[in-house]
Formats: sequence, C-alpha cells, structure tokens
Amino acid sequence: MTTTAIESALARVRDRIADAAHTAGRNPRDVSLIAVSKAHPQTSAYSALTAGHRTFGENRVQEATAKWPELRQRFADIDLHLIGPLQTNKVADAVALFDVIQTLDRERLARALAREFERQDRTPALFVQVNTGEEGQKAGVLPGSADAFIAQCRSEYGLPIAGLMCIPPARDDPEPHFAMLATIAARNGVSRLSMGMSADFETAIGLGATEVRVGTAIFGTRPAP
Repeated sequence: MTTTAIESALARVRDRIADAAHTAGRNPRDVSLIAVSKAHPQTSAYSALTAGHRTFGENRVQEATAKWPELRQRFADIDLHLIGPLQTNKVADAVALFDVIQTLDRERLARALAREFERQDRTPALFVQVNTGEEGQKAGVLPGSADAFIAQCRSEYGLPIAGLMCIPPARDDPEPHFAMLATIAARNGVSRLSMGMSADFETAIGLGATEVRVGTAIFGTRPAP
C-alpha cells in the first residue's frame, strides 16, 4: 500500500475506535491502537510513522530485530509490542527491543524474563496471554490457571503484570472471550486489556479493551511468505 493509502486507513480506524468508545461511554484516548506490522515491509511501517502513528505490533523477534532498530534511530518515541509467542532463547533480544511483551504464558518464560530484566536493567511492560478458547494448538495460559499464574509471576518472580491479552478462536463469537478476559483482569487488579483485531475491535472496545491490535485494516492483506 502507498503512504497515502496507509495514512487514510489509519484515519478510518481511528474514527471507528472513537465511535466505538463513545458508544460504550468511554474516552477514545483510553484505547491505544497497535498497528500490526508483522510480515509487512519496513517501508509500510515507515509510512505509518510519517503519518504520525507510533505504536506497533510484531509477531516475531527475528523479524522485528531486522526491521525496527533503524526506524528507532529516526523516530525515538516508537512503542513496540511483541504480540507473538516468545521462545526462551529469544528473551534477551525481546527484552532489548520491545517496550511491551504481550505473550507471557508459562513459568519457564517468566523465570527467563525476570533474569533478563535484572541483567539488562530494562523492564518492558508484561501482559499475560490467556487462551480463552482452550485451543490445544494456541499459546496462552488456560483461564482456570490464570489467577494462580498471575500471582506466581508477581510473588515468585517479581514481575509487574500490566495487562492481559487474548486471541479468540477464529470461528467463535468473540464477545464471550473478551468478557472472560475482562473478568479475569478485574479480579486480579490488572488494568490493561489487549483484545480485538481488524474484524472485531469495536466489540472489544465495548467490553473494555485498552489496546486493539489492527493489521489488515491498516496495511492490507499480509504478503505471502
């Protein structure tokens, strides 16, 4: 997509976020738009940056490491979120690069992150990913284990849990999944909710999303691998 097309798409998505927030009786400023640039070229991210956008999501540490350091040199206020699964052997790179890691979902990863936070003296915000659909092939802590896992991250590893994230099953009505995530967050004193993508972010905003992850509606269909 051209720079003009991306700029126009960003404006449309921001308008939709504002409309959804107003409908829910919320302030649109309380909803952050994460432009999901995964699999899109650096030029597309640059177009969004020149249009004034600063918050982005990437799925893969290796791809982000190749794409973002150069852009950070030109735009110091980038807010970069890891929204894909994190392998423990990539923790050092992830902590060095990302401002938010949204996919904490197991004790081994919590231990590795705590160790790396201390080593680098850097503390990206952490979200726990909850597998609300209990899908076997999908990452995320199961809903029934979420409370205990959040408590363990806080007490045993000293990790400040800033938010929760979920990806509902593709064929499900997303509303019950978003409601479930909001309930888990409320009883654990977690204030940020990353939920909702291009097809359903308005529903997520109505149920309390503070971050929505939008890729296709901004950058178009992802290029084939």
